[in-house]
Amino acid sequence: MNSLVFHSSVRALAPGLLSCLASLFFTETAPRAVAQAAPPAIEGRPVVMSTAEAHSALKKQLNITTLRSGRNGSNPQAPNAANYDEAKANPFSKLPDPLALKNGQRVTNAELWWKHRRLEIVEDFDREIYGRVPKQTPIVKWEVLNTTRGTNSGVSVITKQLAGRVDNSSYTNISVTIQLTLTTPANAAGPVPVMMQFGFGGFGFGRPVATNAAPTNRFKGKGFGGGGGFGGGGPTWQQQVLAKGWGYAVIVPNSVQADNGAGLTAGIIGLCNKGQQRAVDDWGALRAWAWGASRALDYFETDKAVDAKQVGLEGHSRYGKATVVAMAYDARFAIAYVSSSGAGGAKLHRRDWGEIVENVAASSEFHWMAGNYIKYAGPLKWSDLPVDAHELVALCAPRPVFLSAGATRGDGWVDAKGTFLAGVGAGPVYQLLGKKSMGTAEFPEMDKLVDGDVAFRQHSGGHTDGPNWPTFLTFASRYIKTPSATPRPAPDRR
Repeated sequence: MNSLVFHSSVRALAPGLLSCLASLFFTETAPRAVAQAAPPAIEGRPVVMSTAEAHSALKKQLNITTLRSGRNGSNPQAPNAANYDEAKANPFSKLPDPLALKNGQRVTNAELWWKHRRLEIVEDFDREIYGRVPKQTPIVKWEVLNTTRGTNSGVSVITKQLAGRVDNSSYTNISVTIQLTLTTPANAAGPVPVMMQFGFGGFGFGRPVATNAAPTNRFKGKGFGGGGGFGGGGPTWQQQVLAKGWGYAVIVPNSVQADNGAGLTAGIIGLCNKGQQRAVDDWGALRAWAWGASRALDYFETDKAVDAKQVGLEGHSRYGKATVVAMAYDARFAIAYVSSSGAGGAKLHRRDWGEIVENVAASSEFHWMAGNYIKYAGPLKWSDLPVDAHELVALCAPRPVFLSAGATRGDGWVDAKGTFLAGVGAGPVYQLLGKKSMGTAEFPEMDKLVDGDVAFRQHSGGHTDGPNWPTFLTFASRYIKTPSATPRPAPDRR
């Protein structure tokens, strides 16, 4: 075992941090841990509840007796069958204006955006959608477990297996170890850009491990790309990244926080709450996974093989949701590839297509979000939401974001058009900050890139990120620069 140890620190997240942003230079970062004297360890075990019990307890906290049912994505004959008719998809077509302050004043310059409007949007997302990260979170100590040399598609590489051990001295009944691997070209001329993916499984990065949460995605297409599938027999995404002279990393989000409601009193959320039930505006799994990605970025800032100012993030499906959340909250990420993120991600909440708010508020998915989110599945309506997904994308500005989805036949559940419209809605903020919007509100034909600093492409595959990796990497190459002397791999020999 390599004894080299790295420490990461986490800043406290508070809206006041953003008030110093008075120009185009966005310097906000995700919360870092603040070292502090550990309080006495709390005796007693964490609360243990099933997912159904945790969901019921949340409804009781909010004084909600019933929630509206979500859509059935498996049976088109069901009374609550998912809608795939565009004529019925927009019951609430008016979106919140990202450039209007709550007092009605128009945002006409970057200073008003950074110092006022952005703060309002962040507060709404914190309180009602994704939840608040604690002002102080535990420090993370990174350890290199092993380092190996090898080759991938003819490129000599160095792979580090890392463990991010979260300080649990304040509550020793819960332990959290973030799992991360990092691979960089062995013969690089200097620090290299890195593309990090939210991946599945343990250090082997296999398929998702079973949990007591019911499956929630309804897809008929081929493949599920969250594990880095490539489709078509071509080079893997990792090989494509290496061909650019870049490195790649995979973080395991389930090592940060479990992907089910029963896990809310464990993982990083449970650790910060000392094993107790969360408050209704506490963070959910998406913010927790994003927090984990930020801690990985803390490590990259200490690794001389990595150009930490050029780290991109990619995720597919539920991890596509986590990707756009992480990008919105941590300005250190240089670029994002958001694949098939669907409801709760980059799809508009106000759209009735495929998965809807009620699905995310149900017992199988509510843990992704702040507790307050389920109010909008009863008694409140989608139109009562103070923000929508176009404003989440806008929080990423001025940095580049690539939005992706598959064809309706195979990936209809995630609502490609609802994702595209979120990108369109973020356009005015990108333009305000001197960047390029999509330039059109017309939904494109299949496989056509709608290009800007916020971009969109619907590929003709199913529920997979594979078909859009080449397009994303071409897009990313406009922003991410490679050390000139970095060796290139041998051509693909299919």
